[in-house]
Amino acid sequence: MPKRVDHDERRHRIAEALWRLASSRGLDGTSLRDVAAEAGISLGQLQHYFSSKGEMLLFALEHINKLAEARVLERVVPLPEEDRSPRRVLRESIAEMLPLNEESRTGNLVQIAYFVRAVHDERLRRHAREGIPALREFFAGQLRIAAQRGEIAAGRDAETEAMLLIALADGLTSYALLDVHSPGEALRLLDAHLDRLFTPDPR
Repeated sequence: MPKRVDHDERRHRIAEALWRLASSRGLDGTSLRDVAAEAGISLGQLQHYFSSKGEMLLFALEHINKLAEARVLERVVPLPEEDRSPRRVLRESIAEMLPLNEESRTGNLVQIAYFVRAVHDERLRRHAREGIPALREFFAGQLRIAAQRGEIAAGRDAETEAMLLIALADGLTSYALLDVHSPGEALRLLDAHLDRLFTPDPR
């Protein structure tokens, strides 16, 4: 009886092989054949799932995002309701976006490789245009809750502040990857920004 193949597991194995290679040599130096060898499968088996490097990269990027989302939920959901404040949710979410350990560093390097290709690839660029507004709205929703609670100044625009948080995460990521900032310094700067943002109107 032929061995049953777990297709989801194989796709994830391919994605993880791509992450490892892209983080060490970049995407331009990584071929489909390289990824197949790293994943321990034949090129023909890989092409059964992904016909091009762009298609494989898009899947890997979506998988990275799902794993990061799951890690945020693991941090936030077990918290008691009184500790699940907008600031805590935002802090945990942004911390997961930063390269604070080897896993998140690899994920960020793959995202940078994706960014470089997306500049010239409409299909990949469309993924960013759809994903960033969703993240901005999630952050903005937390900020609106904070405003209702009086935790931030009422005059702050939630959408603008949400986009600034995303830009902060991108900037801290770049400098942490270049070792300009240590992971601890990146978190300190994040906390300093949140301290200023979560300053309510003086009474």
